[in-house]
Amino acid sequence: MKSYAYWNNKGGTGKTSLCFQSLATYAHQHPLERILAIDVCPQANLSELLLGGLAHGGSAALLALQGEATRRTIGGYFERRLPSPFSVPPISSSAYISHPSEYNTQIPINIDLIAGDPLLELQSTAMSTLANTTLPGTNAWLAIIDWIKDLLDTVRDQYDVVFIDANPSFSIYTQVALSAADRLVLPVMADDSSRRAIQNAFSLIYGLKLPSEIYSQYAFATKLRDAGRPLPKVHVVAKNRLTQYMGSASAYSAVLRSIDTDIAVLVTQYPDMFGVADTTDAVVEIRDFQTAGVVAFARGCPFYAQRAGRADVVGRRVRVKEEYLQNCVESLQGLVDKL
Repeated sequence: MKSYAYWNNKGGTGKTSLCFQSLATYAHQHPLERILAIDVCPQANLSELLLGGLAHGGSAALLALQGEATRRTIGGYFERRLPSPFSVPPISSSAYISHPSEYNTQIPINIDLIAGDPLLELQSTAMSTLANTTLPGTNAWLAIIDWIKDLLDTVRDQYDVVFIDANPSFSIYTQVALSAADRLVLPVMADDSSRRAIQNAFSLIYGLKLPSEIYSQYAFATKLRDAGRPLPKVHVVAKNRLTQYMGSASAYSAVLRSIDTDIAVLVTQYPDMFGVADTTDAVVEIRDFQTAGVVAFARGCPFYAQRAGRADVVGRRVRVKEEYLQNCVESLQGLVDKL
């Protein structure tokens, strides 16, 4: 079972939109594989998209899942773990899994979902406190960090690929999400802040270039390595939202070249942090989705199922140009081909 986490600690990089479109496209193109999407974000935007989007009742469907006696969400699962946080109880994974195609007919039937939940923010404080507990003979931090891994262990024979949408933070539930993934998809934008975000991401996950040795003993990487656990490997850096018209030849080309150079240096100096051998395999360019993206996301619709022409979006008629839609499909395919 392969598992991908989509994450950047910088917000606004298009992480959720790329996760939604790539997992839906992958599932559509691999109908015999079973896909599990896990939304580890309190905003739960991935869940709303899979359940129908703004225009097709995605928010109401998500609220219904959160309102069940046992919340059918990642928050519901974490709630189950809180009373006995350091031991693995009997886990009924089906209690937390929903089937998006039952709510949104545009989603492939081979995708299942563990929805996001605003409870994550409340649970984060409790989880952090528990992780810092001192217990003889028990690694409390690792016991908490393994919560999603414990859940995945119960379904490894049921799914081929897991897509995890992680929150743009490095809170305890984000660490739980990242530690459960084999591979990392890191979206970045064509600006200096995204370039710095790459450096920050490698610092947070791999303990690379920490400002002082004093932080090393507390680092995520140090704790996982000390426990004999593997770190997720960077699978692809997605340079996202390039202009439709000029791509990487735009005014941002200098920054984009700098990002390529930074990644090339990292691949050369730290090959164990990557799941690929060279920069060409580690980078993909994604064009700006523009109006086609706005319509697709409002409707919870994968690009391959979107139609060009006039579309109704919450009472407004919006035109999707065939050329722009095709650009979206082709650009997104470049990412899917690397999965």
